[in-house]
Amino acid sequence: MSSLKYFYDMITIDYELQDQQKENLATNFPAPSLPETIKGVHLNTLTKGTAVSARVLLNEFEVRKTKTNKSFLKVTFSDQSGNISAKMWDNNGEVEAMLPILEQKGVFDIRGQVDEFNGFKSVTVYEMTPCTEDIDPFTLLAYTQQDIEALRDELFAYLYELQQPYQEIAIKAMEQLWEGFRISPAAKGFHHHYLGGLLKHTVGLMRFCRYITIQSDNPFRAVMQLINKIETEYKLEIWNSLKDDDARPAYVWKDSIDHLYHMVQGMAEYKYDSINYDALITSILFHDIGKLAEYDYAGKSFDIFHFLFPTGEFKESNRKQAGIAMDPLGVTIGHIPYGVMLLSKVIEHHNIAVTMEDIHLMSHCILCHHGLPEWGSAVRKPSNLEGYIIHIVDYLDSRYENTETDEEK
Repeated sequence: MSSLKYFYDMITIDYELQDQQKENLATNFPAPSLPETIKGVHLNTLTKGTAVSARVLLNEFEVRKTKTNKSFLKVTFSDQSGNISAKMWDNNGEVEAMLPILEQKGVFDIRGQVDEFNGFKSVTVYEMTPCTEDIDPFTLLAYTQQDIEALRDELFAYLYELQQPYQEIAIKAMEQLWEGFRISPAAKGFHHHYLGGLLKHTVGLMRFCRYITIQSDNPFRAVMQLINKIETEYKLEIWNSLKDDDARPAYVWKDSIDHLYHMVQGMAEYKYDSINYDALITSILFHDIGKLAEYDYAGKSFDIFHFLFPTGEFKESNRKQAGIAMDPLGVTIGHIPYGVMLLSKVIEHHNIAVTMEDIHLMSHCILCHHGLPEWGSAVRKPSNLEGYIIHIVDYLDSRYENTETDEEK
């Protein structure tokens, strides 16, 4: 039994797993192995002349000229310590030789030394070799500081509570996609933009959903209570910015209150309807699962493409992967349509009997979870309580994450 708090201590996190279930999770849904320590160059801690030997991600590069018209490569790398400014001089045609390699590869082993000019540190690179080994993304990219095993346990505790056929749909999806799901980021920059972010975000939505539908006796009252808390926190954001003249205001909840009240008004149209909790939780599992295809990063698996398109072949077998970026194929479809495609694929692939109404209910929730067309929703507006709730909880969790410190994320 676990009993923790979430969202300014408003939401109680209660779940329970049997010993047999825990053993099954450890065997069939293992958490990723994390590095014992955070590695990296940590450029700011090094002195001029220090030798550097490291594996890094390539972020940006361009050819520059000195005042004497000598060419050099200006490069930005990154690792778990942050961005690393670097340069490589064109002494014997190195720049021309490296350019096609830089266009094709995203992970490099570099050797060089620390340079410093006007207090700005960089690395002068002598040797830059593309990495040909399998990449463990956790050694190069930022990842959640939360306990991934605990997040996994909580996720599956909620899935094991589901009635059939929802539980089978959810578990079969995880059996197929767990390797990617457990480490995938949920975004490139706005929220949960680190390894494990998708898992953490999905669990966060389920926490909000349970608060609204199970822990409260009235979903409308529960949503209003959440909005009331946001009003309080937004006032504190404004007040704290007024007290500190040197602080740069971070208004996480700006423009949120009116939008959420607008969603409550939309919900009111369906106030006499019941909520299909199992369909809603299953939809939450699938709402961002398409990000396994929409985003790319060093070490990402392509299992999701092969599952969706078993006869498809990549024209370019060697794809450039580095930091978190939009996948060149995945971005052409987007995670919202992919979510519906994956839901349909799991149901069809495993021959799961589901009513036509429930298939459309879950698909609608996935398609409308962004709330508004201008925010990427695939439908004009939600057409049931479940659709409004999945948008509200997605909206809340994606913003609440930005109130957490780096150690909490």
